[in-house]
Amino acid sequence: MLAKIHVTLKNGVLDSQGKAVHQALNDLGYAEVEDVRLGKYMEVALSGISEQEAQTRVTEMCEKLLANTVIESYRFSLEPAE
Repeated sequence: MLAKIHVTLKNGVLDSQGKAVHQALNDLGYAEVEDVRLGKYMEVALSGISEQEAQTRVTEMCEKLLANTVIESYRFSLEPAE
């Protein structure tokens, strides 16, 4: 099973990297870009557990290590491994 995890800053948290990318895009002539928010993307391969167990385990991983839940939110999907 493959967990695809997206971690982003919560709304209201200053995203200084996103602001820098936004400004750079505007400077390059992309005036239509109104905002940029950056985040992290991770893929975690899992084996030997059910989908329900994987949901629980990936949630624990995100809560304990992969996301700083004070300032970040996360979401994930589970897919069959190829």
